[in-house]
Amino acid sequence: MKNISIVAPMTVMAAGGLLPAQMQAQQKPHIILIMSDQHRWDAMNCMGNETVITPHMDALAAEGTLFTNGYSSTPSSTPARSGLLTGLSPWHHGMLGYGRVGLHYRYEMPQMLRDLGYYTFGIGKMHWFPQKALHGFHGTLVDESGRVESPDFISDYRLWFQMQAPGLNPDSTHIGWNDHGAADYRLPERLHPTAWTGETACEMIHNYRNGNGQPLFLKVSFARPHSPYDPPKRFSDLYRNREIPAPFVGEWCKDKDYATLKDASQAPSDAAYGNFGEEYALNSRRHYYANVTFIDEEIGKIVQALKDEGMYDNALIIYVSDHGDMLGDHYHWRKTYPYEGSTHVPYIVKWPASLGFTPGGKVDAPVELRDLLPTFLEVAGGTVPADMDGQSLLCLLDGRKDTWRQYIDLEHATCYSADNYWCALTDGKMKYVWRFHTGEEELFDLEADPHELHNVASESAYRQRLQEFRQAMVRHLSERGDEYVKDGKLQILKRTILYSPNFPDKNPTDTGI
Repeated sequence: MKNISIVAPMTVMAAGGLLPAQMQAQQKPHIILIMSDQHRWDAMNCMGNETVITPHMDALAAEGTLFTNGYSSTPSSTPARSGLLTGLSPWHHGMLGYGRVGLHYRYEMPQMLRDLGYYTFGIGKMHWFPQKALHGFHGTLVDESGRVESPDFISDYRLWFQMQAPGLNPDSTHIGWNDHGAADYRLPERLHPTAWTGETACEMIHNYRNGNGQPLFLKVSFARPHSPYDPPKRFSDLYRNREIPAPFVGEWCKDKDYATLKDASQAPSDAAYGNFGEEYALNSRRHYYANVTFIDEEIGKIVQALKDEGMYDNALIIYVSDHGDMLGDHYHWRKTYPYEGSTHVPYIVKWPASLGFTPGGKVDAPVELRDLLPTFLEVAGGTVPADMDGQSLLCLLDGRKDTWRQYIDLEHATCYSADNYWCALTDGKMKYVWRFHTGEEELFDLEADPHELHNVASESAYRQRLQEFRQAMVRHLSERGDEYVKDGKLQILKRTILYSPNFPDKNPTDTGI
């Protein structure tokens, strides 16, 4: 992969550009939030991986701003989506790991934009509970990857599938939604959930047109490239002869039990850890990349629909993912880990033309999913609540970058193994990890070692940096009380805490991951 060159954040504005306060006299911009599930940061050409074919994502980055250090604070679907929904940190929205999203929060993105005059609609994977919860959307059409968590629930995608292909099985490829095996999609391409999500979004845009002057907030949420890794054959064929990067394997994990080579045919197809051989991993990556390219093609159609309807120039368009995918890095699979493959996500923002920002900028400040809601509120002429943890991304582009955070916090409650219970801090250049159950510390120099091959926590050259991060973690966790920090020292937890006292539901139910 080539190196990413970081330029200084754009200050403001091209001639005639307008600040958000000045936009109130003009039509509010449409807000198009495009997200995918489990798309890791380096699976895009514009992020330096020349193997991956993503011309439409790259074009959005070229016409907007590429945030090269975008993170998901709690890297599994439901807590990540809670942060996106609320603009809050994990401790403040209450989900510290995988469980059920709360029924109602004090801040909810669709409702807050609806209150500002937006027509709000969601298409694709929401992963809320109940599964047709709205949180302020006027309506949703959902694809839930076959999950049934509400009584008698059938997703809108599967109902549509029954109409289009009566008697066929939408899961005909026979790969589970947490498996990391791979195969080509066995049904006609038009029946694939990625095609349905993209086509439904385009239909919504074409039917909406100008919405009688009412701005549109449209969330388009693809269920891929999350497993199953099941692209149509024409996409996987694009990668048959391409050189696929092998998984990165850190020296710190080579003596672990899971590093021993296993026969993939004898291993659980959804194993969270395991060395199944390089060819197995490359095959999974090849199909995963093909799923990314499939999504990229649908994004191109969505952008074209916005242009056809005259909505593109006055649209704030975002592309992000809820978390990444380890894809065999360090013999880890899936997500929930503190490592870059799990926590570091794509983060592209194409601004409304009226803001006047110079296109093609790259910003390396640490940003997170929680920062999107305050950005939307500012661009829409609303007020960002003082106790919202996220910050408007406009701070980084209009001369207020001195107010930006130094670190972003990351964490996940126990999942897959007892020691996978951690909290981390990163500025995009260094990363510090604290293991709650064991007290183990990890420190990675991401500038020198972007793939986290060397844990430098015990190296004398990094002693001062380790101490600085340890004290920053003490400050970060102090509000949680003596169980986390006592007498100025980090405490080893004897239990797993999945929900903080700030979670809005009294009796949350964990659904497994």
